[in-house]
Amino acid sequence: MVAGIEGEPTLTIDAAMPGPLEQLDLQWYDKAWPVLAGPGSGTFLILPPGGGGAAVGWVPVRDIAPPGLPSRIAAATGSPEFVALSADGTRLCAVTEEEYEYWIIVRSLG
Repeated sequence: MVAGIEGEPTLTIDAAMPGPLEQLDLQWYDKAWPVLAGPGSGTFLILPPGGGGAAVGWVPVRDIAPPGLPSRIAAATGSPEFVALSADGTRLCAVTEEEYEYWIIVRSLG
């Protein structure tokens, strides 16, 4: 749903524009955050970004400093890419890096 031919972005951000990570942070907070965290605690699940994340599996997290999640992930891993799932498992949100763009992907699973 995120990678491959069927992966279609909900929103794209030109990586060559000034301040692309800041724009990615703002758009993530605007488009994906409300769908992902929903009302309530703001807790969601994330696959740890970087090598070995899939082996760890889904980890419950709460972003206490929004917006800025993609930038914080990029600072730690070198890339803003990550996959997150709503706590109830019905919505998938991701950030991918595709050639000259960042993609935000928001999908309903149910």
